Amino acid sequence: MDFINEILPLREQASIRDRWLKTRLETIIPDLLQRENIDMWIVICREYNEDPVLLSLLPATSMSARRRTILLFSRNGDEVERMTLSRYGYEGFYEGVWDPDKEDQFKCLARIVRERDPKRIGINTSETFAFGDGITQTEFRLISDALGEPYRARLRSAENLCVGWLEGRIPEEIVAYPRLVKTGHQIIARAFSTAVIHPGLTSTDDVVWWMRDSMQEAGLSAWFQPTIDIQAPGQSYEVSENPRKTIMPGDLLHCDMGFHYLGLATDQQQHAYVLRPGESDAPPGLIAALQDGNRLQDIHLEEMQLSRSGNEVLRAILERAADEGIRAQVYTHPLGVHGHAAGPLVGLWDRQDGVPGVGDYPLYDDTVYSIELNVTRSIPEWDGQDARIMLEEDAVLTGGEMRWLDGRQESFYLIG
Repeated sequence: MDFINEILPLREQASIRDRWLKTRLETIIPDLLQRENIDMWIVICREYNEDPVLLSLLPATSMSARRRTILLFSRNGDEVERMTLSRYGYEGFYEGVWDPDKEDQFKCLARIVRERDPKRIGINTSETFAFGDGITQTEFRLISDALGEPYRARLRSAENLCVGWLEGRIPEEIVAYPRLVKTGHQIIARAFSTAVIHPGLTSTDDVVWWMRDSMQEAGLSAWFQPTIDIQAPGQSYEVSENPRKTIMPGDLLHCDMGFHYLGLATDQQQHAYVLRPGESDAPPGLIAALQDGNRLQDIHLEEMQLSRSGNEVLRAILERAADEGIRAQVYTHPLGVHGHAAGPLVGLWDRQDGVPGVGDYPLYDDTVYSIELNVTRSIPEWDGQDARIMLEEDAVLTGGEMRWLDGRQESFYLIG
C-alpha cells in the first residue's frame, strides 16, 4: 500500500518533532504567557502520572516523566527562561537548574521563585478543561508548602495557557497536516473497496481489524478502535441489539477512524455504498442525503469565525440548517496533540443546546478541528426509512479562514 511507503522512519520522525518543539517553545510560549498575564508557569508531575501537557513539552524520545519532573517557564519582558528541575535533563530544550546532590528539589523550586519574584504563577488546575487540570493534589500541596507566603497567594489557574499551548499550531505543522489527513483518506479508500470487502462474506469486524492492522503496519498509532456500521432497508442507524454485520449489496457503510503521526492526530468519517446487481450508483435518495451533509459542512466552515465561542458557532449553524430544511446535528471538536483535543467544543451529540464551559471558549487562529456532524433524510428507495449521513473531515483555521486539510467526501465510495 502506497501510504505505508510514505511514513518516515522513527528517527526522522523524532528529528522533525524535536525541531517543531523548539520552534513552538520559542514562539507559542512567550505569546501565551503574555496573553494570559502569567509571569511563571510551573508544570509538575511524577512518572506514569503525567500531566496532559507534559509530553507535548518534552523531546520526542521522552516517553514519560522521570521520577518527579518539574518544568518552569519564567517571563521577563519578551524573553522566557525555560528551566527544568529534574534528575534527567533535556539539553537544548530546558536549562537544568537543580543539582540533586546539593539541594532538595522543592527547596530549589522555592529559591528560583523567590529570585524571580513572579506576580502571577500559573499551575495546572481547572474545573472546565481536563487538559488544564494536570496537577495532582499531592503536587499542589508540596508546591504550596515549599513556596509559602507571599507566593502561595500568587498561584493562579493556567487552564487557558494549557489549552492555548496544545491547540496552537505553528506554520510547519499546518503545512504537514494535510499529508496526515491524506493518509487517512487512503486507508479509508482501500478499506471501502473490493480489495478488502467481498459482499456476502466480509463482516464489519473484518474491515475494522483490517484498518487496525494497516495502521499498525504503517507505523501509525490508532487513538481509538475504528468502527464500521451498516444502514440498509430494515436496519437503521439507531443502535439495535443484534445488528447484521455481514456486508451485503444495498448496504450504506459508515466508518470512523483516526491515528497519531508526528505527534498529531487525525479523525475521519466517510461512507460507501455496496452496489446491487445492475446498479452503477447509490440510490438518488442517499445521494441527496450526502448533498445535505456537504451543505451542512459549507455552513459550518462559514460560521467558524475568529473570537466566536463554540456555542455561538453551534447556534448559528443549527439555525441556518433549520432554515434550509436540513435535519442536522453538530459535534465538532478540536484536533491536534490529542484526538478529542484542547480548544472549544462546537456541540456534543447529546448537547445540541450548547456545552457550558468548554463551549464558551473562543476560536483562535492557527488551530485545527475535526468537523463532525450528521444529517438525516427520508429515503424514498427505502420506503421512506430515514438514513443518517455521518461525516467527519479535518480542517484548519488559519489567516482567519477555515479550509479543509485534504478535501472532503462528495460522492460515495462504490463497492461491487
